Amino acid sequence: MIPEIGHYALVLALLLAVAQGTLPLFGAARRDPGMMAVGRSAALAQLLFVGLAFAALVHCYVVSDFSIVNVVRNSHSAKPLLYKISGAWGNHEGSMLLWTLILALFGAAVAGFGNNLPDTLRARTLAIQGLIGVGFLAFILFTSNPFARLDVAPPNGEDLNPLLQDPGLAFHPPLLYLGYVGFSVTFSFAIAALIEGRVDAAWARWVRPWTLAAWCFLTLGIALGSWWAYYELGWGGFWFWDPVENASLMPWLLGTALLHSAIVTEKRDALKSWTVLLALLAFSLSLLGTFLVRSGVLTSVHAFAQDPARGMFILAFLALVTGGGLGLYAWRAPTLAPGGLFAPVSREGGLIFNNLLLATLTLTVFLGTLYPLALDILGGAKVSVGPPFYAATFIPLSFPLLLAVAIGPLLAWKRGDLGQALKQLRAVGAIAIVVGFVAAWSADQHRAMVAVAAAIAAWMVLGSLRDLAVRIRLFSSPPADSMRRLAGLPRATLGMTIAHTSLGLMVAGILGVSVWQVETIVAMKIGDTIDHAGYRVTLDDVRALRGPNFAAERGKLSFRDGATHVVTLEPERRLYNVQRRQTTEAAIRTTVFADLYATLGDSDGKGTWTVRLYFNPLAPWIWLGAAFCALGGFVSLTDRRLRVGAPARVRRPLAQPAE
Repeated sequence: MIPEIGHYALVLALLLAVAQGTLPLFGAARRDPGMMAVGRSAALAQLLFVGLAFAALVHCYVVSDFSIVNVVRNSHSAKPLLYKISGAWGNHEGSMLLWTLILALFGAAVAGFGNNLPDTLRARTLAIQGLIGVGFLAFILFTSNPFARLDVAPPNGEDLNPLLQDPGLAFHPPLLYLGYVGFSVTFSFAIAALIEGRVDAAWARWVRPWTLAAWCFLTLGIALGSWWAYYELGWGGFWFWDPVENASLMPWLLGTALLHSAIVTEKRDALKSWTVLLALLAFSLSLLGTFLVRSGVLTSVHAFAQDPARGMFILAFLALVTGGGLGLYAWRAPTLAPGGLFAPVSREGGLIFNNLLLATLTLTVFLGTLYPLALDILGGAKVSVGPPFYAATFIPLSFPLLLAVAIGPLLAWKRGDLGQALKQLRAVGAIAIVVGFVAAWSADQHRAMVAVAAAIAAWMVLGSLRDLAVRIRLFSSPPADSMRRLAGLPRATLGMTIAHTSLGLMVAGILGVSVWQVETIVAMKIGDTIDHAGYRVTLDDVRALRGPNFAAERGKLSFRDGATHVVTLEPERRLYNVQRRQTTEAAIRTTVFADLYATLGDSDGKGTWTVRLYFNPLAPWIWLGAAFCALGGFVSLTDRRLRVGAPARVRRPLAQPAE
């Protein structure tokens, strides 16, 4: 009965989405308050019914209802409760339902917190959200029904992909989708503004919080996925330029550009046309990622292997959304007023430089990801575009962008002084150069690239901290006065400093793993001792154990520094009972400055196991940097000027005449 309730709730949600996507548009065109108000009510009701459907699917997984095809294919009665719940979105059908739930959540948020929006803009924005919901709800109901029944229920299921039975992958999709789907709001705002023919500073102020929220969640989602690949796949790396990884990186890059472009539109009433275009493209790239993951055109540990028919539906929807949005843009963008003027060397000029480089980086990843697919479709030779391509293109292009991070905030609006800004950063530059030389001296190869990357990382961190220190007059005022100034800083400024500093830490972490990683692959018997990165490593034991739905071998590796015992790591090699698939469970000892990383490989059946050991300098800085980058965004989001749902204006009571 509960699956039928869930299915019926989706049908009602589709009908509500149709009403939300049509009536407010007509109401806005006719200035009819009643029809425009339908958008708000329909958005809230749609969230209710999609939420009911999602709860019904989770219930089916928790109680192991094997009369549901989706549950049979992705669950098992012996699976731990966490993975029963996460199994609800660890598959194509369930993940699309989660996507639609988050889409409805954002639509309801606009309805609930958009009281300060002009009535017509809110109505049109909610209508576009509703039309997007129509597409996804129709896709679920007609091609990907998560509640399809089996005539005869089997006694057990086929289990979830073992690679997805991990805490990181339980939370990675929801965070990633909050980022992907969050850009639907900026898309809807852009379409609504184009229909009205009005893009101004107020519009940019309304768009920025939604962009920032989506960017923060997408940052966390990408970072969590990278961390999962690092410790679950057992290869010791953090990013492989896999096409599905790239699919999440592209909207993140354009979302970053949109964040900075919207600032110019808000502060200087400039770049309006460009900001609207970025809002359209960021969500379009999110849809492209959905197509790549579900179309079957890719083979990846991140992809859902699905039939091409579903991929064609998504491709048609992508073409409709992107083509319709760009067509409307081509028609209406020339009518948008150009806005304020400014000198090339200015805060606005720096942000344009930022946008041009981010757009170029996005195009680089786009070409590297889709070129092999296009060549294959056209019958050409199969080619592989991997890390060497991106190392030769993406990394050098990112250097000037990262250099500008510390300079941009020092430039004045409208007309800046680049020489004066660089003069303020003299000490920072000197320290960064020293750091670069030290890094190059300690590297074995690519010393010029290492020197530049290390200097840029130091430049970003120290430059951002110096800017904060100047703002609060650190060391030039009493500590209490500096703390008072810190507390009084706009949250957006503090968030910017946190994000820029954290980005520098990420660059340092990536450099540390890429240049100074030590890898040892060796066959070991119990009692064998080897040298690895200055440690004496002994394989003390390998024992068998059983988990709730897997059998495993767990190794015991002791690391010693001279006579001092440092740590014992216990990596595992698991074999899942149902799917008969093996996974590697890395054991990692994390400190502030490095990771000790160990995995246990196959046995030859004669008491010898393959052991992989890594020493990854500064690896923790990658994910700490990403987490604090998102934290900086959330801090900015609490700024009164950006807070979604700011208090409505209240008219002052008329003064009473004196008696």
